[in-house]
Formats: sequence, C-alpha cells, structure tokens
Amino acid sequence: MIGWEDVYKVIVAMVPLYVALMLGYGSVKWWRIIPREQCDAINRLVCYFTMPLFTFEFTAHIDPFKMNFLFIGADTISKFIIVLVLAFWAKFSSKGSYCWSITSFSLCTLTNALVVGVPMLKAMYGPIGVDLVVQSSVIQAIIWLSLLLFVLEFRRAGIEGATADVIADGGGALKSKATSATTTIISSNNNNINNGFDDVVINGGKDLEATTTTLEIGDDVGRRPPFRKLMKLVWLKLAMNPNSYGCVIGISWAFISNRWNLEMPSIVEGSISIMSKTGTGTAMFSMGIFMALQEKVIACGASKAVFGLVLKFIAGPAAMAISCIAVGLRGDVLRVAIIQAAVPQSITSFIFAKEYGLHPEILSTAVIFGMIVSLPVLIAYYAILEFVH
Repeated sequence: MIGWEDVYKVIVAMVPLYVALMLGYGSVKWWRIIPREQCDAINRLVCYFTMPLFTFEFTAHIDPFKMNFLFIGADTISKFIIVLVLAFWAKFSSKGSYCWSITSFSLCTLTNALVVGVPMLKAMYGPIGVDLVVQSSVIQAIIWLSLLLFVLEFRRAGIEGATADVIADGGGALKSKATSATTTIISSNNNNINNGFDDVVINGGKDLEATTTTLEIGDDVGRRPPFRKLMKLVWLKLAMNPNSYGCVIGISWAFISNRWNLEMPSIVEGSISIMSKTGTGTAMFSMGIFMALQEKVIACGASKAVFGLVLKFIAGPAAMAISCIAVGLRGDVLRVAIIQAAVPQSITSFIFAKEYGLHPEILSTAVIFGMIVSLPVLIAYYAILEFVH
C-alpha cells in the first residue's frame, strides 16, 4: 500500500523538474538573460547532445538477458493497436490528419517512466515494478522514439520538397531562395506555418497562411517529391542525427558487457555522464524557454490540453490492458503494465516536437500539467487494479 512517505518520494523526484522549468521560463520572461533569437539553440543543444548521451547511458546499463519478453510483447502490441486506430482515423475520417496522428501517438504511448514511473512503481510493487518500467523505457528509446524520429524526418523532407516546388513555381526570382526559405519555415515556431505546409504535403495543395504572406497553391504545385528521393534524404538525415546512434550503441554495449562481464572504461563513462546527467534538466529548461515565448501558459488552449490528457491517461492504458489480456499477463505484471502506460508524457517527445515544428505547444502542456495530474491518477489506477485478479 502507498504511504505518505512514498508520495513524498515521488514529489521529490518531480519538483526538481519544475525548478529547471521555471529557471528556463524566468531567463526569458523575467530576467531577459537569454535573447529570443538564441532560444532555439538551447533546444538544439538538448536534442543533439544531451539527449542522445542520456539515452546511451541508461540503455548501456541494463541487462537485456533478463527482460520480460511477454511484457515487452504486450507493450508492442498496444503500440500497434494505437497505430492502426490512428492510421484508420487519418485515412477515412474527414477530420483525420497524419500530422495529428503523429502527435496523438506520442501522447498515447511515450512516457516519462524513469523520472516519475520508477519511484511510483517502486512504492506500489517493489523491485518488479522498477524492472518492468526500466525495460519499457529501453524499448521506448530503441523502437518507438526511433520510429518517431523517422516519421518526423520523413515529414520534414516532404515539406522541404513541396516548399521548394512552391517557391520555384512562384517566380524565377525566388527559385534560388528555396533552400533558405525552407530552412526558415522548418525552424519557425509559428504553428500556422507548420500546419499550412502539412496540408501541402498531405492533401496535395491548400491555401497556405503565414505571418506575412499568403500563397495560393494549386494541386499541381504542392506535390510530394518522388518516394525514392524522399527516402534517400530521410536516411541521410537520420545517419547524421546522433539520436539514431545513442540507443543502438547503448543496447549493443549492454549485450556485450553482460555476455562477457565487461565494464565500461571509467574515462569513457565519465566523458558520457558529464553531459548525460544534464539531459532531463536541460530538456525541462528548454521547455520553460518555450513557455516564455508563448502568449499563454496553456499555449494550446484548454480543449486541446484536456484532449491530450485523455489520450495519455485513458487511451494509452486501455490499449495496454487489451494487449496484456490478449497475451495472458496476470497479477502484478498486468497491473504494472497498465499503470506504467499512464505515466506522464515523455520529455523527449517535446524536444523532438520543438525541433521539428510539430505541435510543441501540445506536448509541452502534456508534460507540464500531466506530471501534476499524474499523481492522483496513478494512485486511482493502483486502487482500482487491486480488485483485478
């Protein structure tokens, strides 16, 4: 049973995150230490340096030979259920959108298990809870964050190709500016721009609204680049992205070190940990900066914030419950699987959303307010699941 001491341990794990968040917020909003034009550089530091090293460090220290493969199978099936539902919605619903499907997948499936999940599940179920949460975090880093990165790069490549066509067809004088204009659009935090170009790639051409100009795009202009060329560009970008290597090298070392009882050289471990230890803190600091640049604290609006919380705390655990029952999980493993699916939103998902310009305001709201809501929600799940046998 969870006691007040256990609740306090969870709060102890969560409060430092909000301290980093408020420092980032204050550095832009109150103290004016970081100029607005330098804010994107902070997120890029996190995305390309601290997060890959953080991912490598925690994946390198697990024992892959002691994983619960039935639990991992159930987790994988739950993700596929969500992917199929979202793909069906995007394809056949009039309100469906592939870009919203990407964000919805992040909300339903990607969790901040190491920070919130470990102390919470340890209090609830002891070592078995911690082991399963760590295993789900490793699989999330290896498979699902890598898949998210691929989809985001694919989307960006499609936008770049469509944008180049738009600018080239808009006039010969603008053709030489296609590359620089594309880069500006991709890195912009203006969601109207991002959503407009999403429509170009997905729907073949719509009115594109930007902050200073409006382009009328015909169906023959906003065309997607050839698939082969698009995939070549995506793989090239992924090959240059350190996030593609962090988890792969980490899990490879985990297999080697546990198979032959090797230890990582202290000079290598120290070189990695000096940056990786800042991963979570700098990510929250970047989120605070992002909040400071928005007009409202809840940048996405109350309705979208509630929608995100519903996906996180209801849709994700429901899919996990279905898959666990399907593979035959029972007892505490079943309970841990469902509760870890309701752990708050992954901070990494916001970093990627910010870098690739896809609904960062929704992911930041899900992280910030999701952690506040998560404590009573997880305790409620724990109490309800005690009646499940």
